Amino acid sequence: MPETSPATGDDPAVGRRRGSYAKGVARRQEILDRALEVFQDRGDEGTSLRRIAETIGVSHATLLHHFASREELLLAVYAHAEARRGTDDELGPVDTMVDAATKNAHVPGMVQLYSTLLAGSLQGEESPSRDFFTARFAEVRSYVADMVRARQAEGEIRADLDADGIASLLIAASDGLQIQWLLEPGIDLERTLEMFGPMLRP
Repeated sequence: MPETSPATGDDPAVGRRRGSYAKGVARRQEILDRALEVFQDRGDEGTSLRRIAETIGVSHATLLHHFASREELLLAVYAHAEARRGTDDELGPVDTMVDAATKNAHVPGMVQLYSTLLAGSLQGEESPSRDFFTARFAEVRSYVADMVRARQAEGEIRADLDADGIASLLIAASDGLQIQWLLEPGIDLERTLEMFGPMLRP
């Protein structure tokens, strides 16, 4: 019979594995935090996984232990950034797009990273990036469409408009404007996106 802990009844080997797993998760989060600091300022700049490891101060082997490829790391960094930013459920669909774009304007490197990853996802039929963005767009469309329907029920948005179509249009406008902004920083993201507000009102 295996030795067990008097306090918990757990197999010590199981406890060690849990501890090792927890340390691995913490280490992964630390790497993502440090990588995020780098990419927020300058995007990925086409650097190799080895160069990224050097920049954030870890070994190439350590990075490969947590991320199988450069693409996987970059996707994880972007997802980590979105999770940290969070969302405000009190905002309407237009204000949500305005809020996200305004915050992104303070971290041009992440807008560049997003654009690079999105462009790369279109180059092959199967890739982690393609799967990530297909799922992400579906999730964001559903989230924004639900906000549109809620505002339609409250009389704040025209009831004759298709909620799913409006969601797709708002996302396309936000993404497209941010790409234009990367090329021409003088574009006013907030003011331009806010123009959708009067268009949607009854």
